[in-house]
Amino acid sequence: MTFAAGADPEFIESLFQSWQTDPASVSAEWRAFFAGYELGRGEPPTECPTPELAAKQSAVDSLIYRYRDLGHLLACTDPLSPCKLEHPLLALEQYDLDESDLDRTFRARRFLTAEATLREILATLRETYCRSIGVEFMHIQDPAERTWLIERMEPVRNRPSFSPDQKLHILEKLREASLFEEFLHRKFLGQKRFSLEGGEALIPALDAVVERAARLGVDDLVLGMAHRGRLNVLATIIDKPLENIFAEFADNVELAFVGDGDVKYHKGFSSDRRFADGSAIHLTLAFNPSHLEAVDPVVEGKCRARQDARGPGGDKRVLPVLIHGDAAFAGQGVVAETLNLSQLEGYRTGGTLHIVINNQIGFTTIPADARSSLYATDTAKIVAAPVFHVHGEDPEAAVHVMELALEYRQTFGRDVVVEIICYRRHGHNEGDEPYFTQPVMYGRIKDRPPVHELYAARLTEEGIPRDRLDAMTAAIAARLEESLAAPPRPVAGGFEGKWGEYRRDYSPAKVDTGVDPARLRHLAEGLAGVPEGFSVHPKVATILQRRLKAVQAGEGIDWGNAETLAFGTLLAEGTSIRLSGEDSRRGTFGHRHAVLYDMNTEAVHVPLDGAAAGNAVFRAWDSMLSEFAVLGYEYGYSVQSPEMLVIWEAQFGDFANGAQVIIDQFIAAGESKWERVSGLVMLLPHGYEGQGAEHSSARIERYLQLCADDNLQVAYPSTPAQLFHLLRRQVKQPFRKPLVVFTPKSLLRHPRCVSRLEELSGGWFREVIPPVADPEKTRRLLLCSGKIYYDLLERMERDAVADTAIVRLEQLYPLRTDLLREAVAPFRGAGSIAWVQEEPRNMGAWSFIRPHLADLFGREPRYVGRPDNDVPAVGSHRLHGVEQERVVTEALAV
Repeated sequence: MTFAAGADPEFIESLFQSWQTDPASVSAEWRAFFAGYELGRGEPPTECPTPELAAKQSAVDSLIYRYRDLGHLLACTDPLSPCKLEHPLLALEQYDLDESDLDRTFRARRFLTAEATLREILATLRETYCRSIGVEFMHIQDPAERTWLIERMEPVRNRPSFSPDQKLHILEKLREASLFEEFLHRKFLGQKRFSLEGGEALIPALDAVVERAARLGVDDLVLGMAHRGRLNVLATIIDKPLENIFAEFADNVELAFVGDGDVKYHKGFSSDRRFADGSAIHLTLAFNPSHLEAVDPVVEGKCRARQDARGPGGDKRVLPVLIHGDAAFAGQGVVAETLNLSQLEGYRTGGTLHIVINNQIGFTTIPADARSSLYATDTAKIVAAPVFHVHGEDPEAAVHVMELALEYRQTFGRDVVVEIICYRRHGHNEGDEPYFTQPVMYGRIKDRPPVHELYAARLTEEGIPRDRLDAMTAAIAARLEESLAAPPRPVAGGFEGKWGEYRRDYSPAKVDTGVDPARLRHLAEGLAGVPEGFSVHPKVATILQRRLKAVQAGEGIDWGNAETLAFGTLLAEGTSIRLSGEDSRRGTFGHRHAVLYDMNTEAVHVPLDGAAAGNAVFRAWDSMLSEFAVLGYEYGYSVQSPEMLVIWEAQFGDFANGAQVIIDQFIAAGESKWERVSGLVMLLPHGYEGQGAEHSSARIERYLQLCADDNLQVAYPSTPAQLFHLLRRQVKQPFRKPLVVFTPKSLLRHPRCVSRLEELSGGWFREVIPPVADPEKTRRLLLCSGKIYYDLLERMERDAVADTAIVRLEQLYPLRTDLLREAVAPFRGAGSIAWVQEEPRNMGAWSFIRPHLADLFGREPRYVGRPDNDVPAVGSHRLHGVEQERVVTEALAV
């Protein structure tokens, strides 16, 4: 009996499938068995395969697999290093093959031809995977994706032929890129421009993406990149007028921007490109700060918003492209976070084309000190993205892999990475001296001619007349000189298109946000219902019924109920809502339950879906455990969707500090720097309940420190009705400003933190809530925000304190000093005036509000709160109680 005769058929089948994927994954005798089986399934062999022949056949199959898997280790992709000629893992002797087998014919599985000599097989594999292009794709788990790539690489050996006109176009884009940099260097000597020199192959490659994308049905391409080569991309791809770029270098454009503006290599631009075949595409380069990869999730959010607006198939029409540096791609954590978003339902964008410009150095840091992985791109393998490594001085190879990568994205809806391995001709910037730290590397770079000269020489050898190439150079040079002499052209600002209907400036005007009681009751009935046969959790069912009864009774409406009613009324009025964050569907504190789950089947029911009218939709997404990328994503979505209510909720307000770059650089400063406006809402749970330093403070002080020129709205509402009006106001205001809301934790179920139906049906968001007290009897005036109000109120009721009035500041910025002045006017005779807060003295709103109160009262108000501290809160629940008691007692003691 043979070794296979008594084996279980399912076991043999599983081994056979493993052998088909990787022959080396099974033992030698099983390889021989399966190789013979494959031979037997084909045309009758001229001779019966011997065990030796079967073993060699299996070895050839293993060799093919290994070249596809490891051929990139032999690829010649580094312009600064000699090409490797051999690798031990790809040597014939590793597979029990030798030169005597080179001219033997084998029936290789899944190869171009049914039969081929080993010499022909090796030639195909080496030319496909070991020349100017190295490919990592065998880590992809889906065999269909691997086969798709093989069928498009091996038949053309990863080098399709280009016509003379196509080659001339490649050269033209190379020369545009190179001559642009040389021109800037001559005309604006010493100015920073973060030159692309050494990586000019990016330009023809990106140009090919734009044209091929338009032909494949993409009508919108959003590009994100840091500063390296950004000006070049603006000039040669995005078609920003050269006149405007040169004027920015000359710094002679009067009133060219509103606000503070930004340096020229952070700015974005958008344009439209049309092609001879009638196809067209809109191009956008997103604005980006110096925080290298911070723009990545912003671009993804912008693209998702545009895709959602297009409806089904939108992901095929809107293409995100991200250009990275090698050190940043390997080193910045937001890259991994953004990759991890790529296949999540609430965040996927149909795949992103990632382009890594590998200068082989990060500022002054060499790869050995910049990453622990072999390649800068290894992070991309977490999402099984194919990775193409391409020689930076082979522009045809760069164009080929870029087009292939784009087609892969369009076919499979997955991320793909192209790494252009090149160099940086100058230092980190044009004033930096790279010889200080990399003298040998820059000795090699100094002697290398520009890539456009290398490619021009190649085309001349192929028979293209030299005078034709010279005429191209002269035309580009003339265009640069003409643009320098011309005045800048008018370009669109940030309030164009859909933003044209919104005002630029903040207005404190009252916005009526009340809703008819009958509508609210009708809405509440619909929100409390569940589909027939849907088994909702008993506790959730109780919550739904309690909410309904509160609305019907007209009182006892809690925070979650008011929020849901705000969402429902907006949806009924045609406003779409996107809510995103960690555990945001249920709510970290179990107060929301925007999505219900069947107890038996886990089927999903979204009550708010039934409230939507017209084209409005409600989408709530539980995000991955990320603040940086997810907040950046939602900011990008909001910039593209001024008509929507876009909300990001932190699991705890404290955790927003994980996204501080997005807050500082985009949310707080985007309008001033780039004239790009957002209506994003940030819900930040805040409140001191004895939960320690990381679960108490949303860092009110940090947001107030970022406030200036009416750039943000910062609110700390104290009642459910106030939240209801605040959320509705955000959509109904004639302008868009980011809204930071400090939301409660313990107040979500506090018996006093409830509202009446009449408070929702009439009125508006009240930035200042005046006291309900007799001025004649008041000798103590307290001012506060948020949760501390209820602690003060309970103590006053317990101790029958009748001589104290409390003013609540519900909006901390923009501070309505007019309303505040009006609220305190009757109580100016109070002997004691104090600001009360839970937070330490060096935190919370005190530092911000102190000068305003001093100006208002003509004297320094008393501070009541925790003393200065280096952490927001203590970690002892007992000590917290002692501190809280002291704050309340001190507030009412003087």
